[in-house]
Amino acid sequence: MTALRAVVTGASSGMGAATVRRLRAQGWDVVAVARREEELRALAEETGCEFIVADMTSDESVTAMAEQVLAGGPVNSLVANAGAAYGQDEVADSDPEDWAGMFDLNVLGVVRCVKALLPALVESGRGDIVVMSSTAGHIVYEGGGGYVASKHGAHTVAATLRLELAGKPVRVIEIAPGMVATEEFSRKRLGSQEAADKVYAGVEKPLTADDCADAVVWTLTRPHHFNVDLMVIRPIAQAAQHKVARNQGL
Repeated sequence: MTALRAVVTGASSGMGAATVRRLRAQGWDVVAVARREEELRALAEETGCEFIVADMTSDESVTAMAEQVLAGGPVNSLVANAGAAYGQDEVADSDPEDWAGMFDLNVLGVVRCVKALLPALVESGRGDIVVMSSTAGHIVYEGGGGYVASKHGAHTVAATLRLELAGKPVRVIEIAPGMVATEEFSRKRLGSQEAADKVYAGVEKPLTADDCADAVVWTLTRPHHFNVDLMVIRPIAQAAQHKVARNQGL
């Protein structure tokens, strides 16, 4: 039986790299995609995945990536994981360039990949699109306007695609994680490791990148008539976006 083949974006670290590892462990062929070649090369040496260096904010780069993917064979799944968050400014103090950057990657990056790979996903007869959104795509909170708007956009892309692809052999799955402690995401958003650590202070067990990858792989490995429209995942300590149990002794 021919192995299923997936493309995972944002694969150089965090949830993307963890998803590559889990899919490879399940016997999938995987193409890991990100901007950082050194990290991708190390992941390929570790897991045996293919890799392609590409920028999800560039039409030309995504088109070239898709051409290279399809030259290597059919593709069954796109895991649109690449994303970023910049700052915690309130709307009145925010930088529109930060908003534009998040929208370009978190929303248009998904759209670019879908446009480039959708014909192949349909042709496979067993296609999947997984959009990695966030609980921020389903609620609002202070200081998160730009990121929240972009993740609402990602949610909307997934929901719209599901309607537009009805009747075609392509599932559209949205994974919406809450608090996830990864090695880079919060540090890049907040500018320092100290600030990032404060986000998770007292939270006994935030989700990990591997938890999120587990959710992705579980949805992809259901029988293909079984679609997970939306999976919201949070640590047990996080009852809602504004309700987090913190142990002051941690």
